[in-house]
Amino acid sequence: MLRSTLLAAARSDAVRAAVESGPFDALVGRFVAGTTLDQAVATARRITVDRLVTVDHLGEDTTDRDRADANVAAYRALLHRLGDEGLADRVEVSVKLSAFGQRLPRDGEKIALESARQVCEAAAAVGTTVTVDMEDHTTTDATLQAVRDLRVDFPWLGAVLQSQLRRTEGDCRDLAGPGSRVRLCKGAYDEPESAAFRRTDEVDRSYVRCLKVLMAGDGLPMVATHDPRLVAITRHLAQRAGRSARDYELQMLYGVRPRAQADLAAEGQQIRVYLPYGTEWFGYFMRRLAERPANLAFFARSLVTRG
Repeated sequence: MLRSTLLAAARSDAVRAAVESGPFDALVGRFVAGTTLDQAVATARRITVDRLVTVDHLGEDTTDRDRADANVAAYRALLHRLGDEGLADRVEVSVKLSAFGQRLPRDGEKIALESARQVCEAAAAVGTTVTVDMEDHTTTDATLQAVRDLRVDFPWLGAVLQSQLRRTEGDCRDLAGPGSRVRLCKGAYDEPESAAFRRTDEVDRSYVRCLKVLMAGDGLPMVATHDPRLVAITRHLAQRAGRSARDYELQMLYGVRPRAQADLAAEGQQIRVYLPYGTEWFGYFMRRLAERPANLAFFARSLVTRG
């Protein structure tokens, strides 16, 4: 109930105005690496001392062509900067097709695909990769088709699958081929029961089933979880599949369990941190609150103690 309420609030202009009027640093700085390219690059450089990074320029669900084009330009500038600063071997980017105009009323999917192609070309030019984030279930087919189209020229392109969706185990089988990069996460959208598992235990069991498929496959599993139990299961399944710590990634969000991230990296695990930045942080921030009660408690304390 609380999760659904928070996800609904993420779509409210009134809630957005109230949150954005508060102190940015106390509320959002824990999960978002600032609003500017300079801040994002500085944070990425610090993290890459012991971990890998994927950077997300926030700006999803745009229905304005100029804003979609601006998001593409922001990614191109980010990738150019990563190349100039020698970070491209440890930092990639994550993109949402809705940020590139997928929801535009006319030719949205075509525009988003060509925009993603431009970002992939920019990534290839500096020697890094791109992962296409998954959004709500209504876009899954279109997103996976875009991934298939882009992989013709960019076979290293990563895809994201969500264990909360009932279809995902089958999608894992389809995508677990040689060279394929697949990020498995639980999912952060409020989905209908017809399309998704609603109970936490069901989502977790689906996660393990999907993980077994990916570990037995020929691609690179990118395991996005903060759950210590699922991390332990991941390491066990990797060992059973004959994978070394370099044959899969553990991925965690910026600001969530940072000490655990550092400890796992010190043990030799390959850790990649999902690092968002930009002015359009509200939707991302609200989904982080919805995921864990501890995040909501942090939010409440920040409101009480703001100066």
